[in-house]
Amino acid sequence: MIAFRIDRRSGVATYLQLAHQVRQALRLGVLEPGDRLPTAKEVVEAIAVNPNTVLRAYRELEREGLVEPRPGQGTFVRRSLAQPAAAADSPLRAEASAWVGRARAAGLEREDVAALAASVLDDAFPLPDPPPPFIPAQKQKHTNTSTQEEDT
Repeated sequence: MIAFRIDRRSGVATYLQLAHQVRQALRLGVLEPGDRLPTAKEVVEAIAVNPNTVLRAYRELEREGLVEPRPGQGTFVRRSLAQPAAAADSPLRAEASAWVGRARAAGLEREDVAALAASVLDDAFPLPDPPPPFIPAQKQKHTNTSTQEEDT
């Protein structure tokens, strides 16, 4: 079962935080196809958010094809995003955990580690160049330059 955490100071909408945490759990194999997500009522009781916020997050995940509501039963995971290399028992996770431990031992705070990891990720996975801005074509004025020929 997933346990949601909300950072009310992040500036990120609560429903987006909830949806992101479900995606993370799907990537890490914490949630698997067939698992039931907590009901809106359970989430509301655990983290004191509006039930509509939870439902909006679940609708977002449903739109992405990750979960499906089953009337009277709850919302269930449809598909996983997990990669074997990211599993809890993978060598890569062990290396990442050791690296974070070294970063903490060096005195880095959570935000420092996150910034450093984001920087390394940005270097390894550069974003594509944005498309050029759309510039609408200039409207041409149509002037009536035709002249009527006189019959002579």
